[in-house]
Amino acid sequence: MKPLGIGLIGTGYMGKCHALAWNAVKTVFGDVERPRLVHLAEANAELASARAAEFGFEKATADWRALIADPEVDVVSVTTPNQFHAEMAIAALEAGKHVWCEKPMAPAYADAERMLQTVRQSGKVAVLGYNYIQNPIMRHIKTLIGEGAIGSVNHIRVEMDEDFMADPDGLFYWKSELSAGYGALDDFAVHPLSLLWYLFGHVEAVTTDMVKPYAYRPLKEGGRRAVENHDAANVLMRLGGGISAVLMANRAAWGRKGRIALQIYGSKGSILYDQERMNEFELYQAEGRGSEQGFRKILAAPIHHPYDRFIPAPGHGLGFNDLKIIECRELIRAISGGPASIVTFEDGLRIEKSVHAMAQSFHERRWIEIG
Repeated sequence: MKPLGIGLIGTGYMGKCHALAWNAVKTVFGDVERPRLVHLAEANAELASARAAEFGFEKATADWRALIADPEVDVVSVTTPNQFHAEMAIAALEAGKHVWCEKPMAPAYADAERMLQTVRQSGKVAVLGYNYIQNPIMRHIKTLIGEGAIGSVNHIRVEMDEDFMADPDGLFYWKSELSAGYGALDDFAVHPLSLLWYLFGHVEAVTTDMVKPYAYRPLKEGGRRAVENHDAANVLMRLGGGISAVLMANRAAWGRKGRIALQIYGSKGSILYDQERMNEFELYQAEGRGSEQGFRKILAAPIHHPYDRFIPAPGHGLGFNDLKIIECRELIRAISGGPASIVTFEDGLRIEKSVHAMAQSFHERRWIEIG
């Protein structure tokens, strides 16, 4: 397989994360051709040139459509704010490019549907940036559940909390606009939903409450503007197989930096995991003498593939960007026609459908079945 030509739109937090992954994937995994970093697009030419030099891209532009039209680009990484995902991903697919788009698909469900329709028509590979499922620890948890290590799962609790919106004096910015989505639900609660999908399948029914911790935020130029979406949400869910679940999401939670606390309860034991301590999990198995039963802490190690491709010793730990490198490898595997652990637009749309059902439930004050 010839080296893939890479185009990157957006160079913020996630743009740099994608650039790091494209730069490192050959070094870490070795069994792929080194991608060629062809073209980078940013909001203005000066920033684009600076980022291209930093990230290692050959060309820079302030026109993302020029990047998509570039015949040397095979894959487009879309890492712009949520409201631009649909237009850019659809344009890239229509131009015959593969797409690696950050989550969520789009604030509007109709746009997400158009994204899926376009990828079906294009025959190209399109994946979403749900890199938490790539954690070797998460893969092992999935194996344990499949092996029946904690028996039949009956209840799950998952919390996602961060504090980047916790300061009531924090300035209003685009994430508080309705055009960016519902708020905590689709801004980042889609991540725990991706974990639930990965481990147990899609959500079947929901009922939701959402709140605005701060109804107004100050503007840089003075005055205040009404917050248009919700920074916290609580959701009761039903999953397949009669599993009950609770999702709590809060992006105004002081002290929480990247918490996804997952508690999985089964007939023979329990599993606890927290993304802030992503290189470990706790396992309780109700076996043996009760006097010695208790949670065991299990650290990430080379036995948890592909941890071994990064570090040859247990307990040293992977990071967020490493998960993105694994995701990049899975994308390349999918493009080459091999089996891959990815969140396709097909599965991504079902996650989006769950989010929109949650918002509908909040507005209509009732349970919503998700078909």
